[in-house]
Amino acid sequence: MSASPPAGTPRTELPRTDGVPHPSRWALYHINVYARWLIRRRFDVRLHETANIPATGPVVFASNHIGIIDGPLLAIFTPRPVHALTKLEMFEHWFLGPFLRWAGQIPLYRFGSDPAAVKMALRVLREGNAMGIYPEGTRGAGDLSHFNRGAAYLALASGAPVVPVTMLGSRDPGGGVSSLPHKGAQIDIVYGEPFHVERVGWPRTREQVGHVSGLLQKHMQVQQDHALALTGRELPGPLPSEENND
Repeated sequence: MSASPPAGTPRTELPRTDGVPHPSRWALYHINVYARWLIRRRFDVRLHETANIPATGPVVFASNHIGIIDGPLLAIFTPRPVHALTKLEMFEHWFLGPFLRWAGQIPLYRFGSDPAAVKMALRVLREGNAMGIYPEGTRGAGDLSHFNRGAAYLALASGAPVVPVTMLGSRDPGGGVSSLPHKGAQIDIVYGEPFHVERVGWPRTREQVGHVSGLLQKHMQVQQDHALALTGRELPGPLPSEENND
């Protein structure tokens, strides 16, 4: 292990992740073609503006979040294999937990800092792979009015571009927190223009992350407006008021 820099020396390297395991990759690289075929037997999934996706190198896909199938759609249909940060509660299920790990997804504790999830995400990025994240933090209207800082942090820490993703049709208007779209529903996935930011070494201040997060939120909202105009669609609206999506 390399020695720590002298006190007062600015740290510009990524946090050490060489001891952090890379999430499983096999399923993402080998079963997506079959998963796409299965999903398309029920839904009409359409991809738009995939030319905005960098062909190589680290990338963060930041998506709005309106339906329970957004995660599988992002991981399965995005042209590059995506390791997405997924809420920890999903991994507590006896079947879903092992399946999600096998599918290369990363458990995330959403109600406080989660250094393990951050380090695993950075490990993915520093190896030139793709991360997925939901800045809204939970399913809802999908209009990006609530916006967490995780995507901006990953971009600042790694220098990876952030590709906005707009999910449309993955929840029917009025549908509940765990509802699927109706059979035959058209689902549009629109990849927006990448957001670029220079990598910032240590120390990264809360003010820096907050500033970049605000810029990213505005960029994603502009890209979402473009996606709505491109597809002629609307967001599904808020979840029913009696439902609480923890």
